[in-house]
Amino acid sequence: MGTTQKVIMVSGAARGMGAAIAKKFYDEGWCVSLGIRRSQIPAWATDKERVLIGHYDALDTTTEASWVESTISHFGHINAVVANAGIGIWKNIIDISEREMDDLLDVHIKSPRRLVKAAWEQLVACGSGRVVMIGSLSSKRVYDSDSGPYAVSKFATLALAHSIRHTGFEYGIRATVICPGFVKTDMVEGMMPELNMTPPEEIARVAHFLVTSPNEVSISEIPVNCRAEESY
Repeated sequence: MGTTQKVIMVSGAARGMGAAIAKKFYDEGWCVSLGIRRSQIPAWATDKERVLIGHYDALDTTTEASWVESTISHFGHINAVVANAGIGIWKNIIDISEREMDDLLDVHIKSPRRLVKAAWEQLVACGSGRVVMIGSLSSKRVYDSDSGPYAVSKFATLALAHSIRHTGFEYGIRATVICPGFVKTDMVEGMMPELNMTPPEEIARVAHFLVTSPNEVSISEIPVNCRAEESY
């Protein structure tokens, strides 16, 4: 692979938004490293020259570094990271267990931080490193009581993205959090079947725009909604 060919890592890439984002970049000529917890590989991801399947589990603190290492070994460098992996636990702040709260924080904050840290030298070296965090409109507001703990973790995702943006700005790193509302994925599709949800391919288009924008275009947050709310 030529050193000018760009490389992106996408976590939670087996399905939903992660798969759509990875495919968008692959279709645009990028090399893609897919972070996947189980052996559920997208049907299109068969090009062994431009696609790497990496093991990634946000609840396993060793997989971020090993996935980054395998990506560098295979492609030689890293230009961008998309932290997409997520979980949904819908309980109020009193009823949620300590383990469930820890899982939300581990998946949405601690693991993405470890992933970006592991890839940091590569992102700095390229002079235009990009980090995209997949947050939620729950990063901006608490929708109801049962989405409260999820919102706590996603508010922190937003803060993490801003922290990365400040830390990496002088090195050409730009970080953005995409804050979607209801996206048509298997995690939420059954919750509101009557709603015309945002297709994951549209989130992929937003991610591609962010990653391919020049250093002079720094966008910290992008809310995306499929319906009219008071502020979003």
